[in-house]
Amino acid sequence: LEFQDVLPDDLPNELSPYRMHQHEIVEEPGSKPTFRAPYRLSPTELADMKKQIEYLLAKGLIRPSTSPYGAPVLFTPKPDGSLRMCIDYRALNKQTIKNKYPIPRIDDLLDQLRGATVFSKLDLRSGYWQIRMADNSIHKTAF
Repeated sequence: LEFQDVLPDDLPNELSPYRMHQHEIVEEPGSKPTFRAPYRLSPTELADMKKQIEYLLAKGLIRPSTSPYGAPVLFTPKPDGSLRMCIDYRALNKQTIKNKYPIPRIDDLLDQLRGATVFSKLDLRSGYWQIRMADNSIHKTAF
């Protein structure tokens, strides 16, 4: 691929910069902090979790927490056989106010593309880490 050297192979060693948009978790009025007990993990999963947490701590993407919130960790296999660490935020999601955005009509999108000759495709590496969490919501993401 041309210009592949422009794209990093790893996450940066710091949080993304403050930008115009930060993700904020807004809960229903009267909601209480959600906490769920950890799931049982195999020795392999525990070792992988430790490795991934150390990596994320070193990158400055997570930090130790004493939050009253807490979500359990689980793993799903990736196509290459490695493990993907996931955090089960279903309890938090149940009391989060849902944003609603209209989905564009496909015919309108196709009209906008008419006559275009150059297209690109992007796959954000670790896209979850590319948008900064609002300071007032960080404690809600404890795991």
